[in-house]
Amino acid sequence: MFCGDYVQGTIFPAPNFNPVADAQMLAGALQGFGCDKDTLVAVLTQRSTAQRLTIAEAYQSVLGRDLIGDLREKLSDHFKDVMVGLMYPPPSYDAHELWHAMKGAGTEENCLIDILASRTNGEIFQMREAYYLQYGSNLQEDIYSETSGHFRDTLMNLVQGTREEGYTDPAMAAQDAMVLWEACQQKTGEHKTMLQMILCNKSYQQLWLVFQEFQNISGQDIVDAINECYDGYFQELLVAIVLCVRDKPAYFAYRLYSAIHDFGFHNKTVIRILIARSEIDLMTIRKRYKERYGKSLFHDIKNFASGHYEKALLAICAGDAEDY
Repeated sequence: MFCGDYVQGTIFPAPNFNPVADAQMLAGALQGFGCDKDTLVAVLTQRSTAQRLTIAEAYQSVLGRDLIGDLREKLSDHFKDVMVGLMYPPPSYDAHELWHAMKGAGTEENCLIDILASRTNGEIFQMREAYYLQYGSNLQEDIYSETSGHFRDTLMNLVQGTREEGYTDPAMAAQDAMVLWEACQQKTGEHKTMLQMILCNKSYQQLWLVFQEFQNISGQDIVDAINECYDGYFQELLVAIVLCVRDKPAYFAYRLYSAIHDFGFHNKTVIRILIARSEIDLMTIRKRYKERYGKSLFHDIKNFASGHYEKALLAICAGDAEDY
């Protein structure tokens, strides 16, 4: 897959959309002692983000209440995380996830890696704005204070959102590949810096050329070389960048698979990826998942999750019987 290849989400704007009717349905579902969770799933997973925001406005103007506040108050556990998560526009959701990843008891490095290795310049810019508006805090400063070493340097570089776009220079690719190869041999601080500068700042198209040149020079795939030479979160972040350059949906398929199978269903990761990618490339992620792992994402979620939490995740996945 190349950057220009067609990717598809699973959630699209609902036709014949009526925000006031939806707001009233949600109000009915959230009233009283128990909640009508089926209605919540049916409405919120079948509307686009823009439509959900319009529903929240209608809810506020018709009922004088805050929809996110009501969802938070009435729901619990992972089901609440999904329903509330769906109410955020993408930059705000990224900001929310990053804030919680850094402000908890320990920093959740994998969340920082997933988000910052995969977002475009535009997405990063909007995320920084949203972070400041929501938390009155500077995203760069928070990353700086919550991380360390070359892992921190690389994150700080990514969060600038200054990657070149669409630019290629074949002659430069061979030079960059040599630098990467040396960085994998010598591993000095200076080499690590040069390595992350190339991976964070060159365009995706340029990096494709660099990785091919790297293979020619070293006889080795760049991911294998990074895995051999480096370790820890620095290594994980570098590999994530390479995988996103090559095929972003395949990267997220891999992250979902390891969240489900290696971590005994790491709920936060599964929820975050499904919500964040639902209108971008989740349908393509599902395809990659099936191709790589034999089982469908639908099948694996059904196996590990349960109740309305499972229903909500499967609805976002937009899976169907043949997926099972």
